Amino acid sequence: MSGVLSTDQYREQIWAELAKVARPDSRFHWDFSSFICDFIGSEKCSDRVLELDALKNRGNRQIFITPDNCLEDLRYKLIQRGIPFVMTTYGIVRGFYRLDPTTIPVSDHHYAATLDGFDRYAVAMPLAELQKGEKFALLVTGGSAVSNNGVRFGKGHGYFDFEWAVLSELGLTDSSSVVADVVHDCQFVNEVMPAEKHDVVVDWVVTPTQAMHIDQSSRQSGRVFWELVPGTEFEHLGIVAELRAIQNLGPF
Repeated sequence: MSGVLSTDQYREQIWAELAKVARPDSRFHWDFSSFICDFIGSEKCSDRVLELDALKNRGNRQIFITPDNCLEDLRYKLIQRGIPFVMTTYGIVRGFYRLDPTTIPVSDHHYAATLDGFDRYAVAMPLAELQKGEKFALLVTGGSAVSNNGVRFGKGHGYFDFEWAVLSELGLTDSSSVVADVVHDCQFVNEVMPAEKHDVVVDWVVTPTQAMHIDQSSRQSGRVFWELVPGTEFEHLGIVAELRAIQNLGPF
């Protein structure tokens, strides 16, 4: 998909194509502004992610997965392999949770990969507790579109950008942390797009047909731009209060 359009124009154009291959959400149906949808072929994306060196050679480092529908199969395959991962709840409303597959009966592996099942088996991770863990080797997200220079945009909320910023502020990402974006081929924009200072550029674009590597060796460490938070949906999140307390910052 190409042609110089605005971010919103790309999003609308891609959503029209995505509707042909998307799987509806049980709550939001076809409202792509409210969720990142699953799509035909996402299982192939999962297999490609599992082959990334960042996952295979992670050692004791952690894995982060966003609560996107297109990553449900990946979550299932990680559970099957006994690989723990960290994820946020929808909208980051209740912060970060960690799922340990050894606590899940085999009969519930599929269920635990869903958002409802994850909620049942995962354990809440306050930021102070999360900070005690290893850095993240791999962070996997979905999105509405991604450009050929790794600039992604999702539902327009900026959840993953904020999650990356918080984890970075906690010292849990570094130059070797790899970011992968799982999308359908119709969500790939073959254009160079500008990134805002808070945008996370990705190292890998993973589609049902290919895994494209993008050199992001010059990517800066994430940070929370506190001056941008007041008045947004992030302002009253529990993790914002937690992080400001850790950094000895007062309330807004």
